[in-house]
Amino acid sequence: MDHPRLMLLIVGTCVLPVSLGQALSQPPANLQPIDHSLATTQAGDATLWYDIRELGVEGRGWSDTASFYERLPGRAKGVVRDGVWWLSQNSAGMYVRFVTDATAVSARWTLRSTSLAMTHMPATGVSGLDLYARQDGKWHWVGVGRPEKSATNQEGLVGGLPKGPREFILYLPLYNGVESVQIGLPPEATLWRAPPWPVERAKPIVFYGTSITQGGCAARTGMAYPAIIGRHLDWPTINLGFSGNGQMEVEVARFMAEIDAAAFVLDCLPNISPEQVTERTAPVVAKLRAARPDTPIVLVESIAYQAGAVIPGVRQSYVAKNAALRAEYAKLVANGVEGLYCVEGEQLLGADGEATVDGTHPTDVGFLRIAAALEPVLRKALNAE
Repeated sequence: MDHPRLMLLIVGTCVLPVSLGQALSQPPANLQPIDHSLATTQAGDATLWYDIRELGVEGRGWSDTASFYERLPGRAKGVVRDGVWWLSQNSAGMYVRFVTDATAVSARWTLRSTSLAMTHMPATGVSGLDLYARQDGKWHWVGVGRPEKSATNQEGLVGGLPKGPREFILYLPLYNGVESVQIGLPPEATLWRAPPWPVERAKPIVFYGTSITQGGCAARTGMAYPAIIGRHLDWPTINLGFSGNGQMEVEVARFMAEIDAAAFVLDCLPNISPEQVTERTAPVVAKLRAARPDTPIVLVESIAYQAGAVIPGVRQSYVAKNAALRAEYAKLVANGVEGLYCVEGEQLLGADGEATVDGTHPTDVGFLRIAAALEPVLRKALNAE
């Protein structure tokens, strides 16, 4: 049911950026500013452009990637299927946190693919950027980078911010790759790396799944459900969603197991059959558990395909998968596998049929609902209640 190419209220149209610009109470303690000499300029423009790699790009599980903004290590090529490898070149789930006292933030990014959008997913989600600012301890949307051409785009993301340091998070494209990303600031502004994660939240939550996990069909890159959960829990995340190719494979789990994760979330059912659920769940869990004996593993049932409320055959397709996963979960628990959780699929999108673009891929409302269903389970698994 997944396309192979391939909530909290969205506040971008009803809140002015200036109202979200409350500064930190004081400059970041013990943080060293990024040296202005590392920035570049353009002729006729005083804006200073900083490569986000100087700030520490998050959402990367490995440092030995063929290109910096890829989601699997270079040695995965030829081990994972070609479809997985190709999609791993998308920057889904990568983001950068930073602190600046700038009153305006711009971005310049160079895309790898000329395909900016899909028929059912806008360019802002496929190839855009998404900027949030922390306000009163919570993340609030402030600006979106709208790609208008292939290769390099440049856009002001937000202006009119009150003076004073504040923390931001910038999300990269979901269904495109990037060659480079730069943040543009006024020359008088100071830029800092964001504070490191507290030790109890330093390990990332790793999501492995389908196009839904990757972010199809979010309107903005920050609306993929792993990103929403990351903001709500204030926790680092890694997105290993592979559109049409999240097939619960041991070859992928082998690499996942290398990550010292806070939790693994397995959300692959929309891409596999009931028989494959039965065949693959236990081996993948075993591979992760062998390497990470104490890391929680969350199994997620398939979403309820929206036409299933009317068409019996559609309903049976996901009901059978979910029954297979429940049976595997019960066997694993009976065999003594600890730290295992299972999330019911019927609750993921709600019962009104209004949360997808095509019956399968969520809208931003759908992603919000999925995040809301997963959050309580993750809070319990992470002892973050």
